[in-house]
Amino acid sequence: MGISRQCASKWVNRFRRHGELGLLDRSPTPHRSPSAAPVEIVTRIEYLRRSRKWSARRIGLELAAEGTRISVRTIGRHLVRLGLNRRRFLDPGGEPNRAPRRIIARRPGHMVHVDIKKAGRIPDGGGWRVHGRGSAQDLAARSAGKRKRP
Repeated sequence: MGISRQCASKWVNRFRRHGELGLLDRSPTPHRSPSAAPVEIVTRIEYLRRSRKWSARRIGLELAAEGTRISVRTIGRHLVRLGLNRRRFLDPGGEPNRAPRRIIARRPGHMVHVDIKKAGRIPDGGGWRVHGRGSAQDLAARSAGKRKRP
């Protein structure tokens, strides 16, 4: 028959108890979930997301301040079920969360941030591109590179 004795027994018992309907596929979801979040909490999550456009983390902080501790992941699951997990689902028109404001710098250069990745072996003070080929800095960098290699 190609199935185990336990599996065959299970199907035979289902047929005896329920007839043809017992042989149909059943949903694997549980019949009840006692640890599920109450409906009031889910409603509060939906209200905070729609009205304030807060993230799951911010909603979790607000609920904790109100005395209900619920994980950020659980809030995220509820937002997915409600269809509110993406910002574009919340505001199809692309309405911004905050009004744009003018950025005012305290002094010149105060808001400049540059990330530098030193991918090549460029010597401190610059290489041949800065000082030219054959310059003292270029020759020093070349000889230093040769000395380091075994």
